[in-house]
Amino acid sequence: MNGSDWALQAQDLSFAYPGTAPVFEQVSLGIRQREIVCLLGGSGCGKSSLLRVLAGLQAPSTGSIDFLGAPMREPDPRSALVFQQASLLPWLNVTGNTGFGLDFKHQPKLTREAHQARVAQAIEAVGLKGREKLYPSALSGGMAQRVALARALAREPELLFADEPFSALDAITRSEMQSLLVEVVHRWHTAVLLVTHDIDEAILVADRILLMGGKPGNIVRQWQVDIAQPRIGHSDDVIALKMDILDALQALQQQDHAPAGAAL
Repeated sequence: MNGSDWALQAQDLSFAYPGTAPVFEQVSLGIRQREIVCLLGGSGCGKSSLLRVLAGLQAPSTGSIDFLGAPMREPDPRSALVFQQASLLPWLNVTGNTGFGLDFKHQPKLTREAHQARVAQAIEAVGLKGREKLYPSALSGGMAQRVALARALAREPELLFADEPFSALDAITRSEMQSLLVEVVHRWHTAVLLVTHDIDEAILVADRILLMGGKPGNIVRQWQVDIAQPRIGHSDDVIALKMDILDALQALQQQDHAPAGAAL
């Protein structure tokens, strides 16, 4: 695959806070255009720190990142982020929150008509058409997270970074949001890096799963997920993949708990 097929490529990344051991080191990965990649791992393995470095929010200690064929040293307006908390502004309604930031100086200049069109399209894409005038106090958790996704989509990103965006939602709403993510990404031709600790979520949405673990963290396994969408109806394939991932996680835990100097 040539360079133009990749949304993001990272080589030999490491990151450490001053005076501390590395959070992760020697991480290399790529995200293809229009691909959903799930970064899976347990708490403390460094996956959220890796996402922040890849998104340009923090500088790596070593290594390089190319975004759309050019070095990334700071957040790029052609990318967008969604976090666990929707972080909506309480004084803005759905329309205002969706469009918030589109007129910041680092964003491409838009006419008023183009701005309104982007916001309207994003709101419609996440299923909130007709609720544009609602304020955050009137939104459920799932609706608030839809607004957060719409705010990201309004930027028409080439790559969406998502850090456990559905983990605070109830099971039914979470399932709805997972399906919505797949649908919207395919419709908008956006690549996604989704950080999660949930194996089921990774299997249900990802085109490729990267397993992160170890201390310091690294990418230890990956799986290409070729199960057709929607995946609920492919239970045998889903269960087989889940068991393979669980086996890899168990091996990783045994390695982490092995006595120093023990043979692996």
